[in-house]
Amino acid sequence: MGAAAGKIKEACREGKAGPEAETADLALIGLAVMGQNLIMNMNDNKFVVCAFNRTVEKVERFLENEAKDSNVIGATSLKDMVTKLKKPRKVMMLVKAGSAVDDFIEELIPLLDSGDVIIDGGNSDYHDSIRRSKYLEEKGLLFVGTGVSGGEEGARYGPSLMPGGNPKAWPLIKDIFQVKIRWWMRRTISKKKNVPFPFCLLLLLILLHSLNCGVRKKGGGATAAAYGAFDREALPPPLETLRTEKSLSGKWWVFELITGIFVWLQGIAAKADGEPCCDWVGEDGAGHFVKMVHNGIEYGDMQLICEAYHLMRDGMGMNNDEMSEVLTDWNKSELDSFLIEITANILNYKDASGEYLVEKIRDTAGQKGTGKWTAISSLELGTPVTLIGESVFARCLSSLKDDRQLASKILEGPTQEFTGNRDEFVEHIRKASALYASKIVSYAQGFMLLREAAKEYNWNLNYGGIALMWRGGCIIRSVFLGNIKTAFDKDPTLTNLLLDDFFKTAIHSCQESWREVVASAVKLGVPVPAFSAALSFYDGFRREKLPANLIQAQRDYFGAHTYELLSEPGKFVHTNWTGKGGEISSTAYNA
Repeated sequence: MGAAAGKIKEACREGKAGPEAETADLALIGLAVMGQNLIMNMNDNKFVVCAFNRTVEKVERFLENEAKDSNVIGATSLKDMVTKLKKPRKVMMLVKAGSAVDDFIEELIPLLDSGDVIIDGGNSDYHDSIRRSKYLEEKGLLFVGTGVSGGEEGARYGPSLMPGGNPKAWPLIKDIFQVKIRWWMRRTISKKKNVPFPFCLLLLLILLHSLNCGVRKKGGGATAAAYGAFDREALPPPLETLRTEKSLSGKWWVFELITGIFVWLQGIAAKADGEPCCDWVGEDGAGHFVKMVHNGIEYGDMQLICEAYHLMRDGMGMNNDEMSEVLTDWNKSELDSFLIEITANILNYKDASGEYLVEKIRDTAGQKGTGKWTAISSLELGTPVTLIGESVFARCLSSLKDDRQLASKILEGPTQEFTGNRDEFVEHIRKASALYASKIVSYAQGFMLLREAAKEYNWNLNYGGIALMWRGGCIIRSVFLGNIKTAFDKDPTLTNLLLDDFFKTAIHSCQESWREVVASAVKLGVPVPAFSAALSFYDGFRREKLPANLIQAQRDYFGAHTYELLSEPGKFVHTNWTGKGGEISSTAYNA
């Protein structure tokens, strides 16, 4: 430990960050891959980060390898880390959710001053974030619970960030999470190259003139470019001129200055259509609640794609090349998304033996719990998030591998093969599958849950802004989310996406295909719980009258729970159905 600490101190002295005291813009605790990548993202965006890990040797290895020749500095202890931070101090944790977060908070409290910020960037339960926000406010500290989505590559090149907590913290971290232009332009361009500040502004105006066409994707959502990377081979005028012409005094730095401004404009968050995929979500646990719903929707998207795959593979007998080609075509349509893209790649991937790898993977799906949290929250808030719930249960069913192997030899079911027009049925699946009809329902349910949570916890959520946060840098990013933002921008009071003109028209156009797929799956014996749940929700939602009147009568019959009459809404009455139960209604429980 002592040798490692000595090396870290020496590395800090020799680093580019300058003197150790109060040089870092932010400290990050936790050097797993996500933490390391987020640090390097911040470093690329001109922030000085102090890295700390409970195992000090890990800090040393990080400084000597991934962070070599960067501005990243290290710390040997939490106390050492705090002394290296600019005030007000900002400490971010990327550690395992639960007790580890609370343990670090307790250690940090005596080291920090009033007005300092503690950020939890892990997948924490939003109830914990509500508690921590209130607790730290009592201590004079500002808490932020932020969702971070996009995986390892997102953290490195630009994640989707969903911060919530104490609103006083947002002005202090906004420059790191979103954007900061003027400070760096003055400090770096004007001073480093001794360029007059008015000329810097002129360069910035040239850049802004070119931004709409200066960002190009090179290979789709799974590449670094999908996170907002800059394609220097596809620059528009006048930037292309600056890249190629030597007439500007032959100074290559002119181009580097402009692209440097552009990189800074991106901040650490991903960008979509020039907008950062990050904004303040709301109070206390709002950020982690939004991240939880994001993860729940991710469960739903993945399950829908898997059901489409199951139908094509087992229902129609398609091979991997054929299925990969279908998904590649889908990704050129309204289904364009990260998950569709990577699924096409997965289906086509062969191992060293030349065989398709995906077919060798054990069919038992794991889960970290955030999908389950979404389903539980939907029950707590009385919101029918049925598709996400079925997606969680589908993973639970997959884990019963031994039981399923036994049941497959005992339980009977349909044995018929698909005999229809394959191309036509694939088109039905496209309309009914992963990112369209059923996906619309999944997102409609997710935003219903967000709205109910906002009422319950007094959060002021910007639903269109949330959709924008998910348009880049995260697992569920897709063109589809732009339509959601438009819907809420048009009507911020929209209670359900299905009532928006765009989504209503989309659902109507999918009716025949949607029902054909679910009916065919039942006949073929292929389980499609998410497709079925989505269709059942839609049919239930569009019904003016449901059979719940009978449920109310049953409840009143056996438990005297009362009911409302259609003619007198709001007035609850009880009927003595047998003549023996009496006229007293129940107030003790609500079965």
